[in-house]
Amino acid sequence: MSELTFRRVHRASPELLFDCMTTPEHLAQFWGPAGTTTPVENITVDLRPGGVFETTMVNDSDGGTYTMRAVYTEVSRPDRLAWVEPDVEGGMTTTITFVDLEDGRTEVVTHQTNVPEQYRSPAARAGFQTSLDRFDVYLQRLTNGA
Repeated sequence: MSELTFRRVHRASPELLFDCMTTPEHLAQFWGPAGTTTPVENITVDLRPGGVFETTMVNDSDGGTYTMRAVYTEVSRPDRLAWVEPDVEGGMTTTITFVDLEDGRTEVVTHQTNVPEQYRSPAARAGFQTSLDRFDVYLQRLTNGA
């Protein structure tokens, strides 16, 4: 088991970014790597410590599905969001910190601990990066009013 950290700077407020990460209608626009979709009806958000966070991604090419089941451990809008995935060996924990850079930008730091080997592979990390890229594109559409 090990740790992974991803950092991105977005031209958006911490509040907007937090809301995007916790609202099914937003999550459905970007959740999952390129080549997948996550329909809004496949997303459950019970935004409180002990609440359920569940997504089922659908592979665009073959219709296969992958469900992520997690339980929120920390909900502190707009600064921090954390969950644990009890079904993943070792209980992988994800903590997202939203750092206001005071210039209209926010740094989003995603830190994962107890990350199983298959999630640390170059292909898995590249897939996670495409999900972050999709988030960037969605945020640009939101903030530019397009």
